Amino acid sequence: MLTTDFVPGTPNWIDLGASDTDAAVAFYSAVFGWTFRSAGPDAGGYGFFQRDGGTVAALGPLTEEGASPAWTPYFHTSDADATSRAVEQAGGTVRVPPMDVFTAGRMAAFTDPTGAHFAVWQPGDTKGVDTVMEPATLCWTELRTTDVPAAKDFYAAVLSWEYRDMDMGGGMVYSVVSAPGGPAGDPGHGGIMPRPEEGPAAAPGSAWYPYFGAADCDTTFATATAHGATPLVPPTDVTGVGRLALLKDPAGATFALIKGDPTTP
Repeated sequence: MLTTDFVPGTPNWIDLGASDTDAAVAFYSAVFGWTFRSAGPDAGGYGFFQRDGGTVAALGPLTEEGASPAWTPYFHTSDADATSRAVEQAGGTVRVPPMDVFTAGRMAAFTDPTGAHFAVWQPGDTKGVDTVMEPATLCWTELRTTDVPAAKDFYAAVLSWEYRDMDMGGGMVYSVVSAPGGPAGDPGHGGIMPRPEEGPAAAPGSAWYPYFGAADCDTTFATATAHGATPLVPPTDVTGVGRLALLKDPAGATFALIKGDPTTP
């Protein structure tokens, strides 16, 4: 499960690239009750979504040419430069080479061989987000991909991930992700599944999505849609997991809601 006792390969940061940061602050503040704190005049508009005084996510303007609004998960690494080399050796692309972020840490951003964007964070003064596994905080990360075997091979090579495959019925297999070095019997911190080919949740390529906790999935879903979000999957009960929903924010960034613990069998 997600914890703030970060070990290599586990999610330790999440940020949103937005075309209109003021609009993004207004939307997520309404949905989750987050407040926003700027990282300062030298941070290029980057800042932190906070809950009860702790950072739960981050926000910045889009900086890459042709980029669309999206959430990006960051995974813990003890050596961003070594991870970048591993990404290239495994067939991925380095979009943003390793760089220091003041004294906070060192980051790099990549594209996996199936086209999904992700990043890594090597902690300095900032270890990662302050809270997970609570309402309005990160609870799960999920890759929906065009090529599950290729994705699993890539992340195993780059982040040493291990997988537990679950038969979800109808021929769909969900691969639960865990990283070595976590607690004994770690039930996982994320999942990999085939990209839906049709329906509202279908997407043109591979992508990572965050799941944020919701004390009441239906109420939070209704608040999000009332503030301009597009529903992709309405609140749905998943046996042994909880109640979840999938949406696009008003600018088009996809995220999910979940009531319950996704690692509970």
